[in-house]
Amino acid sequence: MPSNQLTPTEIRSLIYHIRGKAVMLDSDLAPMYQVETGRLNEAVRRNLRRFPEDFMFQLTAEETDRLRSQIAISKNRRGGRRYLPYAFTEQGVTMLSCVLNSDIAIDVNINIMRAFVQIRRIGMSVIDLKRKIDSMERKYDHNFKIVFDAIRQLISPPPAPAKKVKIGFAPPEKK
Repeated sequence: MPSNQLTPTEIRSLIYHIRGKAVMLDSDLAPMYQVETGRLNEAVRRNLRRFPEDFMFQLTAEETDRLRSQIAISKNRRGGRRYLPYAFTEQGVTMLSCVLNSDIAIDVNINIMRAFVQIRRIGMSVIDLKRKIDSMERKYDHNFKIVFDAIRQLISPPPAPAKKVKIGFAPPEKK
């Protein structure tokens, strides 16, 4: 594997869940394919028929702002992106390798597909674990309910962030 390629495990960190889909952003894909983001999007625009909405979609301004707070997407007024990013599903990434049609695109696509498969396996193992816990809870008496509840809490996704609490000195309230 050439040194400029990411492993499937490294690629997994570039897969985001947006609109209920596992996607990769154009700005992450372009360096992997060794092209500029603008060139990648230009190739997509020239072949729009190959990219229906379930293969690729453009993020909204709100989605972009949320991602900007999580990852390093530059703000357009600071010399960065002028357009909203595109998100590619697994099928869209496969179609990209057809559109770009190079040896690099083929090699990169293979590793990206492996990363998507790893993510699906992880998701399936969590689902299987939840089923086994439910089955065990029905099988054993309710003395173990606390244990089962604790395990469910450990494997469930973290709750939404709570309201921010201001830290520091606050003058006493006037009566």
